Amino acid sequence: MKKQTVLLVGAGKGGTTLLKMLNETKTIQIVSVVDKNPSADGMQLAKSLGIMTFVDWKPVLSDQIDIVIDVTGDDEVFKGLLKYRSEKTVIIPGSVAYLMSQLIDEKEILISRLVEESKKQETILNSTNDGMIFINNDEEITYFNKVAQEITGIDKLSALGHSIKDIFPYSKLYRVLQTKRTEFNQKQQLQNGALIVETRIPIIDEKGHLHGALAVFKDITEVVHLAEELTDIKEIQTMLEAIIQSSDEAISVVDEKGRGLIVNRAYMKMTGLKEQEVIGKPANADISEGESVHMTVLRTRKPVRGVPLKVGPNKKDVLVNVAPIIVDGKIRGSVGVIHDVSEIRALTNELNRARQIIRKLEAKYTFDDIVGSSEQIKLSVEQAKLGAKTPVTILLRGESGTGKELFAHAIHNESDRKYNKFIRVNCGAISESLLESELFGYVDGAFSGAKRGGKKGYFEEANNGSIFLDEVGELSPSMQVKLLRVLQEQEIVRVGDTKPISINVRVIAATNVNLEKAMSNGRFREDLYYRLNRYPIFIPSLRNRKEDIEALSLHLLRKISQDYGRIILDIAENAVSYLCKYNWPGNVRELENILGRAVIFLNHHESVINLSHIPPLPIESRLDFPEKEMIHSMFGKDNKRNLSQMLTDMERLVIKHKLKENGYNRKDTAEDLGISIRNLYYKLEKYQIEDDCMQ
Repeated sequence: MKKQTVLLVGAGKGGTTLLKMLNETKTIQIVSVVDKNPSADGMQLAKSLGIMTFVDWKPVLSDQIDIVIDVTGDDEVFKGLLKYRSEKTVIIPGSVAYLMSQLIDEKEILISRLVEESKKQETILNSTNDGMIFINNDEEITYFNKVAQEITGIDKLSALGHSIKDIFPYSKLYRVLQTKRTEFNQKQQLQNGALIVETRIPIIDEKGHLHGALAVFKDITEVVHLAEELTDIKEIQTMLEAIIQSSDEAISVVDEKGRGLIVNRAYMKMTGLKEQEVIGKPANADISEGESVHMTVLRTRKPVRGVPLKVGPNKKDVLVNVAPIIVDGKIRGSVGVIHDVSEIRALTNELNRARQIIRKLEAKYTFDDIVGSSEQIKLSVEQAKLGAKTPVTILLRGESGTGKELFAHAIHNESDRKYNKFIRVNCGAISESLLESELFGYVDGAFSGAKRGGKKGYFEEANNGSIFLDEVGELSPSMQVKLLRVLQEQEIVRVGDTKPISINVRVIAATNVNLEKAMSNGRFREDLYYRLNRYPIFIPSLRNRKEDIEALSLHLLRKISQDYGRIILDIAENAVSYLCKYNWPGNVRELENILGRAVIFLNHHESVINLSHIPPLPIESRLDFPEKEMIHSMFGKDNKRNLSQMLTDMERLVIKHKLKENGYNRKDTAEDLGISIRNLYYKLEKYQIEDDCMQ
């Protein structure tokens, strides 16, 4: 079959994806790839595959091209292709081609699943001890398993597709196609001398249509030889019992009345029952949940396979296969083989649970993800790294959008707990009525709607790991008391229980609330504050580290490019300068939002953010320092403050002035004041200047 020649126009993200898919299609030959940008990902991929690349499609378009796929998204390009194409050339929009490729992928996935399931069934059928042969309505052999190959001595490939009468002249399997009746336990001797017991089954669907016949047989040559040699019934019984006892499979045998005859050691080990508890007892004596399969087989004279039951005092989960014992046409009992599935099921559940925990609880970020070279952010990172190496409770303080959760992730990944769980809890996002049960868990029946068996809380889930309590300043007074107990005693009590549970959890809290003000207003407990504030880390706002805006912008644009499917290479200096004039009340989160909107404004051929793409920002200062009123209050007639108080006010005023003059750059402010950056941070916290500036 002749391959279809294809011209791919557009080598962006969509074009690259289609190129990968079409290149693997045997019926298609991609002759060339076109894109205005010779550095586009699809162009580079085409070159690596030996496919010609061009920056203009017109010289390439000829009557030798069968299909042109346009993934540029440009209407003008699409119209041009339609205009200059030959009559035999088909123009396909990229969206249609992509949809077709998805349909092809889905078809291939379904086929691979079908093949996989067929292989599984083949493996299962080849694992059985029974030979199996299936013929269709034309008496042709269509299935021949491994055991059948071993018993008959005939190669599978030699048998498939041939008539059953040609391969097995003495077979009676074709007779079932005529009678449509099952023939149980029929003895037959094969051409190689093997003696088998065969059950022949017609395969009939729900509508009564016949689809063929199946023979299931066992090689009984050795058993017959033994029976011929051993005339002493007791000796035969002893040997059979020895065989059963030596089997690793759990075996149970009952007589025709359903009373226990034989159980082997594997059976007693699996069920936890003793021999005297089963022998001579009814067939359901070992069953904890379910009905006796032995009794079903004795009643129907038909084998039953794959029945789930619970057996023994420990309610072991098993699958049971039971077959009738028929001698000279009379039912003499039944034999069952029991398979333990509880361990496999438990391991599967544990694996699924582990996968869920890994997806849900891992910390995603490290200190390498914190972008910035300013002294302020470097100081915060240095403090965080030092704190990460200790078990101390850490309090992350900073405005909304400064990256407190990013710091929490990084601290966990830097600590010796990084291989354990990292639980994130937004204390302000969970209602007070649910927060206690979510944090500490609950016992069975603790309240209406409680999950049966109870549930672990976040603190238990985080045991030996870290828990991140975001917006901890929003906790109600009652929850503050309970959290204080956890921090003091290192133990929790589930809702509805009185028994304490010891835990080993590293607490990382975060807040954008002024906890000192909250304490003075009675909204935050002083004792909890001192427990949380043992190792505070102040994360600077974006207006205090504007020198990081360019690096942050480039980092955020890489992320936004991936999310939006665009290629953004850089941000212009005029755009950076404009961004630096803004005070960023929303901090890094607001910067990401502004850059996202700028990317939306980009034309499809542009890859650099310019000033024209940045939405207008309220550049004028929103801060107001009433210096005149403060000076008047200090030197006015009504002033009742002493010298120390006035010096404190003056120091606060001078720091605010210098901050404003230096564009809220703390490093420059500290240098102008002739003090260390740490001392400046202390004074900002002491005088609550940052909170005052935001009012």
